Amino acid sequence: MKRREFITLLGGAAAWPLAARAQQAPMPVIGYFSNRSPEAEAHMLEFFRKGLADAGFVIDQNAAIDLRFSEGREDLLPGLAAELVRRQVAVLVANDPVSASAAKAATSTIPILFASGRNPVELGLVTSLNRPTGNATGVYGFVTELGPKRLHILRELVPTAGLIAFVVNSASANAPYQVQEMLAAAKAIGQDLLVLNATNERELDAAFATVIERKAGAIIYGANTWFQVVAERLVALATRHAIPAMYEWREFVTAGGLISYSTNRGEFMRQVGAYAGRILKGAKPADLPVVQSSKFELVINLKTARTLGLAVPPSLLALADEVIE
Repeated sequence: MKRREFITLLGGAAAWPLAARAQQAPMPVIGYFSNRSPEAEAHMLEFFRKGLADAGFVIDQNAAIDLRFSEGREDLLPGLAAELVRRQVAVLVANDPVSASAAKAATSTIPILFASGRNPVELGLVTSLNRPTGNATGVYGFVTELGPKRLHILRELVPTAGLIAFVVNSASANAPYQVQEMLAAAKAIGQDLLVLNATNERELDAAFATVIERKAGAIIYGANTWFQVVAERLVALATRHAIPAMYEWREFVTAGGLISYSTNRGEFMRQVGAYAGRILKGAKPADLPVVQSSKFELVINLKTARTLGLAVPPSLLALADEVIE
């Protein structure tokens, strides 16, 4: 073989791996943002990753993820959505209804997956649950609408509560809807309801001071992501003042809170992950019906109940999905 031919062949062989690597498609990036904190989101991210893995995608192996959190600041969500859109992520995951609305306003082309606790049709995220159309779909978890059910459960656990305080974050876009729904539910069953607002920790302290002053017999919290960010503080305040409190998620109860009732968000986050995998494989959001979560969980902390001097009715114990001793 002539020297020139040999050098040409060698050069081509050396260049081949470089060319092959250059032709490999980069890993798709999932843009994931939420109104919670990283700590409050950790449990849900774990289930999201499981659903994604079931669909064939493992983070840092054949997919990447860009995480953004607003720490309860809803006003920051549009900016976070815009950042992820500018990065041209393959799919945009918005893990609460307000984040989903921000994502919808930020792009009409990038696929959006939402985990919404409120009806996504009412929020304008989709035109239909069965036929979403547009660029968004996801899971509807019936979280916001469970306020009246929580009220009924709390009344059964604390039947002597003549006045129940309902604490909401008025800075949330969902607050007026929740207040209207809860006032109607309380009126229907003849329950006195004291609506209190808390948008920051100072207002939380003021709300508890009002609860003590008005001698409310129990507290129920509205569905809100900022309350999840300050979950330990909410539980500590209820413990300090020895007031029975109903929370949104089981994490409040495992942290020492009394009782919670909501959808099983581990299951619906697994579904969001599975949908993300399908979209990465080429599915269109318009072809994926909105999944309606049908699993609910009631969690009771018996140790906290005993500390408060409450006897949990056998009917509630029978319904409980988890009882913490």
